[in-house]
Amino acid sequence: MRRMTVAARLRLPHGYIKSSRGISLRRSYGTSSSSVNPTEVSHFNALASTWWDPYGSSRLLHLMNPLRHDFIAACHALKPHSSSQQNLRYLDIGCGGGIFAESAARLPNTASVMAIDPSTEVIAIARQHARRDPLLQEPGRLEYLNRGIEDLVIPQVQEQKYDVVSLFEVIEHINSPAPFLESCLPFVKPGGWLVLSTIARTWTSWAVTKVVAEDVMGLVPRGTHDWSKYINEYELRDFFKTQKGWAINGGVKAMGCAYLPGIGWRMVTGGERWGNYFFGVRRDPED
Repeated sequence: MRRMTVAARLRLPHGYIKSSRGISLRRSYGTSSSSVNPTEVSHFNALASTWWDPYGSSRLLHLMNPLRHDFIAACHALKPHSSSQQNLRYLDIGCGGGIFAESAARLPNTASVMAIDPSTEVIAIARQHARRDPLLQEPGRLEYLNRGIEDLVIPQVQEQKYDVVSLFEVIEHINSPAPFLESCLPFVKPGGWLVLSTIARTWTSWAVTKVVAEDVMGLVPRGTHDWSKYINEYELRDFFKTQKGWAINGGVKAMGCAYLPGIGWRMVTGGERWGNYFFGVRRDPED
């Protein structure tokens, strides 16, 4: 079977899985226009109370967080059109308990962080934890909203849009990723970056993230991931080729990463083809 275009693949309900025979329909997840999956929200609601325990259910997210900042810095440094790294405005979509949002808000070159998540319980934990730091209570420094991206008003003035829109460990939990991504794109200002982390859909990633991480070592709670929802890096690249005004002059970057027990997360060149990876794409700067 001829390989589907990425735009088509990303629009399929995530009951579709890729096998040696191509794409086959397993089940449909419905036709709601919202990216919010009640089953996923319920799963993360149950983990809310341990979100800030560095040895709890979100331990791997705590350990991964420094690499998120390293990757964003690498995206900003890409030439031509290297981006300013001063007075940055962040929009963190699917922020969870605020691990990345808090760390971004504390950076000296950050102007503001808007962080959103559809989970009421998780947002409550994020707000509660942020109250411990007086810096995060400064007006405009960090704001949490309990909503999905479809419910957020798109700024009409370019200066009010965001330098960085982040989707860390989010898109593999979305039923229909293409419409979700299209909802995120208008929030990025010209010259700004959409950055995400996710997992390639390969047999290696199934063995590592499902069998080893969930079932054998218990590094993440069982049921956290659905392998059929994983997205390959080439699918994202092909999707953005269909989006006018994105990724001109090399404004796209990917980097694999892997968790090594006892050592932590490390960047892995080429790892985006088989496992966890970061992906960034720049909205074309205005002339």
